[in-house]
Amino acid sequence: MKHIRNFCIIAHIDHGKSTLADRLLEYTKTITQREAQAQLLDDMDLERERGITIKSHAIQMNYSLNGQDYVLNLIDTPGHVDFSYEVSRSIAACEGALLIVDASQGIQAQTISNLYLALEHDLEIIPILNKMDLPGAMPEEVKDQIIDLIGCKREEIIPASGKTGMGVFDILEAIIDRVPAPVGNPDGELQALIFDSVFNSFRGIIAYFKVVNGEIKKNDKVKFINTGKQYLADEVGVLKLDMSPRTSIKTGDVGYIISGIKEAREVKVGDTITTVDRPASTAIQGFEEVKPMVFAGIYPVDTEDYEELRESMHKLQLNDASIVFEPESSAALGFGFRCGFLGMLHMEIIQERLEREFDMTVITTVPNVSYVAYTTKGDEIIVNNPSDLPDPSKMEYVEEPYIKANIITKAEFVGPVMSLCIQKRGTIINQSYLTADRVELVFEMPMGEIVFDFYDKLKTISKGYASFDYHQIGYRRSDLVRLDIRLNQEPVDALSSLIHRSNSYDFGKKICEKLRELLPRQQFEIAIQASIGAKVIARENVRALRKDVTAKCYGGDISRKRKLLEKQKKGKKRMRQVGNVEIPQSAFMAVLKLD
Repeated sequence: MKHIRNFCIIAHIDHGKSTLADRLLEYTKTITQREAQAQLLDDMDLERERGITIKSHAIQMNYSLNGQDYVLNLIDTPGHVDFSYEVSRSIAACEGALLIVDASQGIQAQTISNLYLALEHDLEIIPILNKMDLPGAMPEEVKDQIIDLIGCKREEIIPASGKTGMGVFDILEAIIDRVPAPVGNPDGELQALIFDSVFNSFRGIIAYFKVVNGEIKKNDKVKFINTGKQYLADEVGVLKLDMSPRTSIKTGDVGYIISGIKEAREVKVGDTITTVDRPASTAIQGFEEVKPMVFAGIYPVDTEDYEELRESMHKLQLNDASIVFEPESSAALGFGFRCGFLGMLHMEIIQERLEREFDMTVITTVPNVSYVAYTTKGDEIIVNNPSDLPDPSKMEYVEEPYIKANIITKAEFVGPVMSLCIQKRGTIINQSYLTADRVELVFEMPMGEIVFDFYDKLKTISKGYASFDYHQIGYRRSDLVRLDIRLNQEPVDALSSLIHRSNSYDFGKKICEKLRELLPRQQFEIAIQASIGAKVIARENVRALRKDVTAKCYGGDISRKRKLLEKQKKGKKRMRQVGNVEIPQSAFMAVLKLD
């Protein structure tokens, strides 16, 4: 056990984690020259296309130092704020972390929040200065920032480059010297913490775990403490580039188990595995429950695919434990699910993965956050969907979730960033200069305002130099109204949204204008209205397509033409009463991109 090291890599997005992980695998000869490719651990198509890590990936390496063999378990983690739950799960399975900072960009907001996650779990932090080969690297300045942040000694910071391979052997040596070996009782009852799982259509569900106490052998009868279900361990093994079976996995090591589980609901991330013969009395403290920030409805395009969508969502939940969902139905879209995501990028990725991995084409409704409404009788109602909001006459007030946002940017962009936050109803709490050129701004603002396009706008006005991180700080009272969109007097519940009264007129007008462009013209006129309760605040019309019925009348009396036009008008009126308006998917998405 004393020769095992478990560590993860944490950093801000795009600071070179995956590239450095490639070098570690190469230098420990875990992969052959033939298997090598850039960002080797990012094995999902989506990750390779977008160049971001979405899932954390575990892999085992062997390395010998001074004649002694060591086993190193590496977990590469995502850097984007929407996937911080992946990071917190990886941290729970480790004793040390490599904190990677880009020598040309310095410390960013996500670096700080991931670092705090690691410190809460008492991990040993090894600071690494990456991308030292870049001409724009500022090693001395960035070293000062790292020392300010974690209070380490200057010589403890390892200069490295994932591209050229500089400093990789120093990193391996530092991992073995500084990261503590896992502690646990090898002879005790088995306790293993599940930190991830994947679905395999041939073998069932494969769970990844870290053994905290005891050992797990092939063909053991095992039990999952949370669900109470029992299984036979058909195969246990360690995670190399592919899975490699072993007869047993001992304390402190990370491995996988295949036990022919077919039901996705039976495996919970954070559960504890123990044996049936010598069961452990307590479960290991798992991770905190995930707090979804953004809610949206996901509906199958064809209502018959509802059950299939449910299965796909369960399989996806195995691989991404941060998504939560419950069934709901909508008048416009039929049966579907109300899903909670950690952010807009997370929502986009889930939608893409449903389409790619499970061939499910889905419609997503306008995302929103969850509010709390208080009625005049003093009841408290949680509002996840605008249609749940009680009648204004029975409602006392509404509270909405607030967040504390940390934004780190260059000094020259402070003005535009502040005006963006104030425009989103934010209040500035603190402003501090980290260095002469880098400012940290702390805002309190409503969660609902940052859901749509805040992050994109922030990147645009700061030329990509602002980094953003947030956490929830509770609910506050607010003047919110429900904005309904009606087509020919019929409300479309999938397009309604809860919005602050001051923004409602602008927003309603913009949506109506946008829908006028997107709705295909019908044989009858379509009235698009935005309303608050019974009061219409904006209206646009989509003109009817019409045939030129008077073409055959040349000359003659005007009453002949009028007769034909009146007949056409009657037909259009009747058609408008029976006709219904199909809303294209692009209309649902356009609401998000109003500006």
